Amino acid sequence: MWTADHWKEYEVIDTSEGEKLERWGKYLLIRPDPQVIWQTPKNHKGWKKPNAHYHRSSRGGGEWDFFDLPEQWTIRYEPLGLAFNLKPFSFKHTGLFPEQAANWEWFSSIIKGAGRPVKVLNLFAYTGGATCAAAAAGAHVTHVDAAKGMVGWAKENAKLSGCPDTSVRWIVDDCVKFVEREIRRGNHYDAVIMDPPSYGRGPKGEIWKIESSVFPLIGLCRQLLSDDPLFFLVNSYTTGLQPAVLSYMLSTVLAADLGGKVTADEVGLPVSKNGLILPCGAAGRWEAGK
Repeated sequence: MWTADHWKEYEVIDTSEGEKLERWGKYLLIRPDPQVIWQTPKNHKGWKKPNAHYHRSSRGGGEWDFFDLPEQWTIRYEPLGLAFNLKPFSFKHTGLFPEQAANWEWFSSIIKGAGRPVKVLNLFAYTGGATCAAAAAGAHVTHVDAAKGMVGWAKENAKLSGCPDTSVRWIVDDCVKFVEREIRRGNHYDAVIMDPPSYGRGPKGEIWKIESSVFPLIGLCRQLLSDDPLFFLVNSYTTGLQPAVLSYMLSTVLAADLGGKVTADEVGLPVSKNGLILPCGAAGRWEAGK
C-alpha cells in the first residue's frame, strides 16, 4: 500500500463505527468513512469534543454540526512546500484528499529528475492538490475541471503554494470534451493525471460513469502523450475499480505500446491510535522506462 505518512498538519487520529476522527491543523473533525466497518472503543477525547461533525442521513447526503470551526483555514504539506485552503462543504468534504500526498511525492520526483520542461495534464483536477505539487516541482500544468468554483478554489491554493502565475493553465470544461479538442488541436503532454469521480455531470449535462467512461478516456489521453512521455496516474475511489483493474487498463493502453512499468496499489493514511493503515481508494501508475 502507498501510504501518505509525511503529514505534520493532518492526522487520522482514530476510526470506529463508520467514522474517522481527524486533525486538520488545530481543528478536529468527525466524518463518515464507508471503509470503517469495525467497532472499537472511542477513547480519544476528540470523539466527544470535535470542532465539527458530519452526520450521514438515512435518506442520503447529510449535514454538518459546527461547534467551533472557522469558515476557512489553511494547512501546509511541508515536504513539498504546499499550502491549501480548507472549508467544509456539502457531502462531507473539506477540499483536500490528504492520502494523495503519496502520489504527489511520486510524480514530483519524476518531474524534478526529468532535466527538461515537462507539460502535465490534470483532469478532474478538483481543488488542485496535484496541480500545485506538479507546478511546485517545475512542471507546466493544464488544470481541467467542470466546476468553476473548484477551479477558483484551486487558483487560491496555487497562490498559497507559491506557484508562478505562468505555471498553470486553468480550464473550466468537461474533461472528455477537452481531451477530444486537444487531440484535434494536435497538443501533447508529457504526463497525465486523472482523478475521476464515480459519477458526475459536465457543465452542459454530460454524463460520466466511471465504469463505462474511464477506459475510453485513458485511450484518448494516450493520443495526447508526447513522443517522450514520463508518467500516467489514475486514481479511483470506486470500490469496483481495484488496483488490479487499474493495472490492467494501464498495461493494455500504455505499457503494451510504450513499454515502461505499471504499478497499482491501495492508497492509505496511518491511524495514530494504533499504527494501522486506513485504506482510501486505489491508484494506478505508469512510468516510462529508464
